[in-house]
Amino acid sequence: MKKNDEELFIFNRLVEGDSEAFRFLFEKYYPDLCNFVNIYLHDAVMSEEIVQDIFICLWEKKEEINIESSVKSYLLRASKNKSLNYLRNEKTKLNIYNKLANLNNSIAEMPDSIMNANQLREVINNAIDSLPERCRETYILGKEKDLSYKEIAEELGVSVKTVEAQMGKALKRLREELKPYYKDIYVLFLVLMTY
Repeated sequence: MKKNDEELFIFNRLVEGDSEAFRFLFEKYYPDLCNFVNIYLHDAVMSEEIVQDIFICLWEKKEEINIESSVKSYLLRASKNKSLNYLRNEKTKLNIYNKLANLNNSIAEMPDSIMNANQLREVINNAIDSLPERCRETYILGKEKDLSYKEIAEELGVSVKTVEAQMGKALKRLREELKPYYKDIYVLFLVLMTY
């Protein structure tokens, strides 16, 4: 049996839920993948976390994964993609922190038209309070309590379609009400990102 055929045989066993096949692949590739990821990250601990995530994903999504060439190629590609995504996210965070640092440095120079956080919260809360009752309930359950549309539908005893319609109506109305405050809300959003 060729190496790739052997790998695919083991992978097919994994797809069927064989934990020994999973353990075999983990032990075989984990150290090399950690070293590979560390070439991108220069952070051994984070490299291990990323590789562990890849193996968790391999197990959880085993039935959806399509191995075309070899298991090793798939794992290397997944490791590279996850490493690059991590680096992109870190770069984005760094950009936001730099913007916030610049914002804090120039806070004294801000025009009087920028509202403070308490005023903005009051404007936003008033806009939410002014929504029709069913729209308001739907919005609060979705955006503040973080429930899915299905969970909201069950909570309110309505269909998912009704939830979608009410949420759409709520968002449209809030966009209209808050349009004059967009610049202020963006500044508040940047400030809140640091907490």
